[in-house]
Amino acid sequence: MKTILWATLTANGNYAQSGANNPPTKEALNDFAAQAAAAGNFIVGRKTFEAMRGSGGGGPFAEVDIVVVSKNASEIPGVTVVRSPQEALTCLQQKGHQTALISGGADIHNSFLGEGLVDEVIFNVAPVLEGKGLNLLIDKDNYEYKHVQLLDCKPLGGGVIQLRYAIER
Repeated sequence: MKTILWATLTANGNYAQSGANNPPTKEALNDFAAQAAAAGNFIVGRKTFEAMRGSGGGGPFAEVDIVVVSKNASEIPGVTVVRSPQEALTCLQQKGHQTALISGGADIHNSFLGEGLVDEVIFNVAPVLEGKGLNLLIDKDNYEYKHVQLLDCKPLGGGVIQLRYAIER
């Protein structure tokens, strides 16, 4: 199964944290909806899922399999809840998916990266600088390097640039 990690970064390289003062750009959100529709699924952490869900309703994800990775939640209506990144991939594979889209947050991204479960990354670089931020890590304890190959680079509009890389596994 091909796994694609999708994230928004700030122009100074931090993992972009969305909030009331820094909402996600519409260009990045539109791209995420298109990527999720193409994959037919996405994997997300519980906190990020709850923030995404807002007032409910199907919206652009009504026909998409959503898998929430959580060590605490036992059941969330309308989605599959699993305990680990590998369990999330196994679940989607059993449903017949060929591609898994990993969408956030930083803890989920770092879990998949740390376990070497990511084939590609899509970084949407937002036109904002962030003072204190989170980082995406392939190994939180060592200074490890992984070589990547640029697959695509394109502007999404609104100053957002998308970079797509294959990760050497």
